[in-house]
Amino acid sequence: MKLTSKLAWALACASLVTVAACTTDPETGQRTISKTAIGGIGGALGGYLLGDLVGGRRDRTEKIIGAGIGGIAGAGVGAYMDKQERDLRDRTRGTDVEVTRQGDDLLLNIPSGINFAYNSAAVQPQFRATLDKVASVLADYDQTYVDVYGHTDSAGSDSYNQDLSERRAVSVADYLSSHSVQAARIATRGFGETQPIESNETETGRAANRRVEIKIVPVSQNDVTRR
Repeated sequence: MKLTSKLAWALACASLVTVAACTTDPETGQRTISKTAIGGIGGALGGYLLGDLVGGRRDRTEKIIGAGIGGIAGAGVGAYMDKQERDLRDRTRGTDVEVTRQGDDLLLNIPSGINFAYNSAAVQPQFRATLDKVASVLADYDQTYVDVYGHTDSAGSDSYNQDLSERRAVSVADYLSSHSVQAARIATRGFGETQPIESNETETGRAANRRVEIKIVPVSQNDVTRR
């Protein structure tokens, strides 16, 4: 007997340990398992899937407060992120940027092929228009932490890929901060080749694994007051 779609969905989410890996598109109602979660199946889940912020929430909050940014009242967090998600989807429509909702967090998946040349960490001129759109939304919604993650495929040495992923994350972060996104909100991390979302056995899979992700996390009033 076949499982109903809802039951199959529930079991798939349960098998991924975290319900945050299972997302619903607010526009189409389609339920999917995020590509990031697929990468987690093959190995240990990255800290960013478990709600961690690069550098730790306490340190990040100190920087947020120092920049004069306040927190969102508890009941308003969901609505704030709903509106930001809609704006991100609207402004990046027609690009290769993927927007995934995980609870109250947003994750943008940006294929490296549209922003970096091969073996380069310099943002390509043709990608700047897309990154400008992302930056404009982040600037409009300043009550958020912004984590930028760099990833590579498995070609090359571990150390080289780690360094390249870090440099690409920093490059995108620097671009955002030069386009009205406060640097105090931003942190970076390179994952090298450790978080694939597709198989590295094919060129298509390797291309998917070469990417930058931007995680957007709301700054709650609790974050600001309990530091």
